[in-house]
Amino acid sequence: MNQPPAANPVAGGVSLIGVPTDIGAGTLGARMGPEALRVAGIAQAIARFGVDVKDCGNLTGPANPWQAAVNGFRHLPEVVQWNRLVHDALYAELKAGRLPIMLGGDHCLAIGSISAVARHCRERGKKLRVLWFDAHADFNTATLTPSGNLHGMPVACLFGQGPRELIEMGGQVPVLKPREIRQIGIRSVDAGEKRLVHDIGIEVFDMRYIDEMGMRLAMELALALVDANTHLHVSLDVDFLDPADAPGVGTTVRGGPSYREAQLCMEMIADTGHLASLDVVELNPALDLRNQTAELAVDLIESLFGKSTLMRKAGEKIGSGIR
Repeated sequence: MNQPPAANPVAGGVSLIGVPTDIGAGTLGARMGPEALRVAGIAQAIARFGVDVKDCGNLTGPANPWQAAVNGFRHLPEVVQWNRLVHDALYAELKAGRLPIMLGGDHCLAIGSISAVARHCRERGKKLRVLWFDAHADFNTATLTPSGNLHGMPVACLFGQGPRELIEMGGQVPVLKPREIRQIGIRSVDAGEKRLVHDIGIEVFDMRYIDEMGMRLAMELALALVDANTHLHVSLDVDFLDPADAPGVGTTVRGGPSYREAQLCMEMIADTGHLASLDVVELNPALDLRNQTAELAVDLIESLFGKSTLMRKAGEKIGSGIR
């Protein structure tokens, strides 16, 4: 028997969870991301849509020891601790019927957040769809990257290719199935990563595809089959954006989506009505200009919750109003 669709998680309120660490990154500074987003007014921006917003404060975890990689992984014990904290915090908010927003922090933290979301979906009998907005595929492994930085490995870990402590975090290995994730905006992928992504069968809308076919078609395909029984999780690495618009990241890659393309992505997600959890990661205020990137991230989050440039009526075809 099919379960009735759950109520929209936004109705239960939004929970902000700060995760101030750059433990998985190769550049210091992402630990300041949560406060930059708060200064940019993230809570007030969401509350303007009539949503109850609870700021849960920051999680407290180990300091960044800034050491070299050991057996192919940098800061593995600390990365495991931070991700366990993230998993438990997000899982608790999901269980309470709220929509959690993880304020990162670097992208290794998505191991914990998505493990929690996948666990919640299994328990509720819901389908999972992850939209991974990033300049990078994040499918590195210890044998592929000399740096050992775990912010380049979260997708690999979610597909069971990584340290046991990370791949088993959500209680199921692998955490994700290929049909459950779409990657958007990818434009910097190592040869080994590319081979692994192809072997796994992840659907990727890279910048070549977006240039040729347009962001609207990419998003229509990325959101295909999302329905009332789908938990839609967005993992937004701010280096997804072109660095001309978002300079405050540690791993800039030229040629990313424009401001309007990014807004279209968020508006189309909002149109589904099924956003249920969100990561905002890799914001590095130490590299930003007057908090410009944090303010842009908050602008995009507003669009996720309903801000739109749409002038025509919902469902009306383009050009139907022309006389």
